[in-house]
Amino acid sequence: MNINPSNHESRIHMLEIASFVMGKTEVIHPVLIHDRERAVLVDAGYPGQIAKFAEALSLYGLGLQDVTQVIITHQDLDHIGNLPAMLEQSKRGIEVMASAEEKPYIEGEKMILKITPEALAAAEAMIPPGVSDAWKQAFLSMLKNPPKSPVHRVIHDGQILPLCGGIEVIATSGHTPGHISLYHIPSKTLIAADALRVADGRLCGPDPDQTLDMERAKASVKKLADYDIETVICYHGGMYQDGNISQTLRKLAAG
Repeated sequence: MNINPSNHESRIHMLEIASFVMGKTEVIHPVLIHDRERAVLVDAGYPGQIAKFAEALSLYGLGLQDVTQVIITHQDLDHIGNLPAMLEQSKRGIEVMASAEEKPYIEGEKMILKITPEALAAAEAMIPPGVSDAWKQAFLSMLKNPPKSPVHRVIHDGQILPLCGGIEVIATSGHTPGHISLYHIPSKTLIAADALRVADGRLCGPDPDQTLDMERAKASVKKLADYDIETVICYHGGMYQDGNISQTLRKLAAG
């Protein structure tokens, strides 16, 4: 699904990457923003989805070799998963960007905050019966040793990246300490990552079961209401368009 901002050569596309995860199909929505010079990918999916990313990019006449920047919104496994593979396959070199707070987790200096002994035990208990012991051990090993990648450039709140007509970085802590969202200025599109989600066609606040600090997350939602937004893309749930997005965000922040 794509959004074409008027009077500007940049294009923004919501990707749909589907995989069978822990006994169910899950769809995530990374974002591609590109123009004649740059192709910026926002977030990198679950480990093992590199072929699906290549297929999704091909729909817009691009390949992994065309990606110039990857912006990682935060440290979670479903956002950093294919980053090492993308860097390995890139012939031109990819610049990885993230916030200072998330950088040590993406680089593997610190363990991802949500991968705790309790979370590992819960994940093991959720493995569907009948899977092979080899698959089970590989899955648990991946959780204990998540993908890691260098972060080449630290980006910060309020910074406008001179890419594809301008992309503003918005610090939206709460889901994780250094979580960021992005605002593509030409298309008035908010790339919310996990600061928001779409469920049953409704724009919703962050998932309380996956958010480390709900009070900070609500404050971040209130902050987003100050932007002139025509489209929201959520990593979980996809696209939301409504004439009263700012009003909806204020209600979510107050709720």
